[in-house]
Amino acid sequence: MEKGKRAIRVRREFNASLSIVWQAWTTPELLDRWWGPSPWRAETQTMDFREGGYWLYAMVGPEGERHWSRADYISIVHEKSFTAKDGFYDENGTFDPEFPQNLWETRFIETESTVMVEITLTFDTFADLEQTLAMGFREGFTTGLNQLDELLLVTPAEGRQ
Repeated sequence: MEKGKRAIRVRREFNASLSIVWQAWTTPELLDRWWGPSPWRAETQTMDFREGGYWLYAMVGPEGERHWSRADYISIVHEKSFTAKDGFYDENGTFDPEFPQNLWETRFIETESTVMVEITLTFDTFADLEQTLAMGFREGFTTGLNQLDELLLVTPAEGRQ
């Protein structure tokens, strides 16, 4: 993970086909299985994966506590990239201004045997980036990506090269 002036950049290589990796990032049933650092888990309330659509989900803690987030999809190029504005919301989809928002740019690059996923999170201010890091983004997202690795090991090989 690289921290720029107002951006966090993450690159992760996955040993799976492009179609399976894309599905893991764009299908609520799969996202809910890896998006969140154990013992926390994601629980999708609504997902409309299209330009102008959004994903509203809760991070559910071990004691049942819920922290809501929403990603509003801006652009989508099938199996190549998507961008979304992400932030903390409530269960009704109302933005919580106490927390920063950021722009997620996610790219999928297929090689002969793997898929490289490159994520850039851009914040309005350096303070917003620092607040996100202080809330445990690095550790939480790394754990989630490790869980995605595990999920891809057990996902049906259909579409693998």
